[in-house]
Amino acid sequence: MRCPFCAHLEDKVVDSRLSKDGDAIRRRRECLQCERRYTTYEHIEDVLPLVVKKDGRREPFDRLKIFHGLQKACEKRPVSTATLDATTDEIERDLQDLPDREVSSSWIGEKIMEKLRSLDQVAYVRFASVYREFKDINEFMNELAGILKKTEAEKKK
Repeated sequence: MRCPFCAHLEDKVVDSRLSKDGDAIRRRRECLQCERRYTTYEHIEDVLPLVVKKDGRREPFDRLKIFHGLQKACEKRPVSTATLDATTDEIERDLQDLPDREVSSSWIGEKIMEKLRSLDQVAYVRFASVYREFKDINEFMNELAGILKKTEAEKKK
């Protein structure tokens, strides 16, 4: 590990423990040259599928893109950052469970809309309006009518 202060390559581990959420190991290190301390986190490297974009390009999965998409859709809505983070985790777990080494960006978009539909309907409509690229107001109104039907059916249950 390279010291962030002096770039020396040798250090010693002073303390190790599990992080609060249990998915990483937190290590306190001390540089053997400048004797300053710093913290590192050790995570298991997940093997996630490549994302196939609409134009055929392939790129590595980026969890921040999902989080930022959710955050933008939920802007000024009563949805906490912790909920957005948990939703991002759920989508990432769903991806890890797939047997394929590649997944289409449309699969991810549909998964995000599925999560938003149950999380916040206004956020869902915001995301869907951008993601589905509605051509006119009629397409948008048809989507809203579908949401209303589902909501009324759920209330009757």
